Amino acid sequence: MRGIRARLAVTLVALVAVTVTAIGIGTYAFVEARLRESLLADASRQAQFDLSVLLPDQLPPDASRPDFEASGLAQAFSLRGDVGLMVDFGDADPFVQPSSLFPVLAGLPAGLRQTVDAGRLGYSWQAANGRPSLIVGGRQGDGPAVYLVVDASPLENALGQLRAGLVAAGLIAVLVALVTAGFIARRILRPIASGSVAAGRIAAGDLGARLPVQGRDELAAWAGEFNRMADSLESTVERLQAAQGQNRRFVADVSHELRTPLTALVAEASIIEAGLDRLEPDARRAAELLVGDIRRLRILVEDLMELSRFDAQAEAPRLEPLDLGRVVSAIVATRLPEARTILPEAPVVIESDVRRLDRIIGNLLDNARVHAPGAPVEVTVSAGDDQVSVVVADRGPGAAADALPRLFDRFYKADPSRASSATSTSGLGLAIAAEHATLLGGSIRAETRPGGGLAFTVRLPVTRSLPAGDRADTGPREASSMSEPTPRSEP
Repeated sequence: MRGIRARLAVTLVALVAVTVTAIGIGTYAFVEARLRESLLADASRQAQFDLSVLLPDQLPPDASRPDFEASGLAQAFSLRGDVGLMVDFGDADPFVQPSSLFPVLAGLPAGLRQTVDAGRLGYSWQAANGRPSLIVGGRQGDGPAVYLVVDASPLENALGQLRAGLVAAGLIAVLVALVTAGFIARRILRPIASGSVAAGRIAAGDLGARLPVQGRDELAAWAGEFNRMADSLESTVERLQAAQGQNRRFVADVSHELRTPLTALVAEASIIEAGLDRLEPDARRAAELLVGDIRRLRILVEDLMELSRFDAQAEAPRLEPLDLGRVVSAIVATRLPEARTILPEAPVVIESDVRRLDRIIGNLLDNARVHAPGAPVEVTVSAGDDQVSVVVADRGPGAAADALPRLFDRFYKADPSRASSATSTSGLGLAIAAEHATLLGGSIRAETRPGGGLAFTVRLPVTRSLPAGDRADTGPREASSMSEPTPRSEP
């Protein structure tokens, strides 16, 4: 918004500056032309009178300088104005008054001399005796060429004052425009700024934010359209929230209602499982399938119940100081003993929830066991300045690049036909792991490994300084024999 406001203000100031400059140049040119025209007209009338009235009566055509001095014409010419006089008789002996004008006579433009020699009045604007002057010349018949030198200093002074006044007025106009442009830009862009604020409020969750509609201009129409868009968005979000709430309640209700009959089914399946040896082969196979299906159904219902608690925001972590390496080693020993565990040199102590860590790491290990059976699995714990990470990497078939962002979606299966019915999953394990990681203030990311396989990186925040270790290990440590199995190097 500041950029638009600045550009609008600069545009307005530039427009004013261009307008003032054009007006100033036009005004100066007009006044200069009128003043010079007026001075030239007065000088021309004086020269015309001197040549046509005074000169023929008192000076013969073939007169020389002495004749001109004796005629008293120099005094007569000066009575009509304080002008310099130069009379060229064509004999290299001109009459010049004052004498300082001799260099001026010698330096007259050729065009002016040619005009005078042709019997017409001519003029030239040039410096004389270091002062701006107007020289008007002419001749009467075969008489001498007469040049009047009129001081143009008053005219130039007036033009100088005009230039200074126009420049000062232009600067004042630009300063006023600069102040006014800022005010106008803020006023014009105020509805847009309000729209930005309202959009930010909507993005933050305040769907009731609206813009005031004032006037009937384009901005008022824009504000009205914005409000209609916000109304439609609010209505859509409310419908989606209502539908989502209904879906969540439906899942929670169904899961809850299934728990009682499912508990009975599990108990009955246990009885059947205990008597499998006494059944005929065909009946035994059917009973085994029934027991397996009931177990998967129980896991599915428990997962749905857990997700429903997340949706209802009924989950809260119970943080306590934990040695992350020991916790991860214990989880690996329980869920996938053949996996290799690599720990940092010193213990990594963080504030976290051990139960949720078990769900996160355990689900990742279950995913590796199901989708990468028999492939090497490696679990690495590392610590940074502000976070710790646990990487669960396998050498299984991996997943397509376009499937990676969806691996943590509920019920998503990158390849539903990859697993057999005996080992098929519901597609909720990774979603539950991601929910637990978010609840702990962390995240999970999946990426493919060079050479094949997947690597899941769990990042968790460090809430306090990592204490110095109390072990004497000098290199990267692996799982201890008490809580973790002996790791197996990858081939």
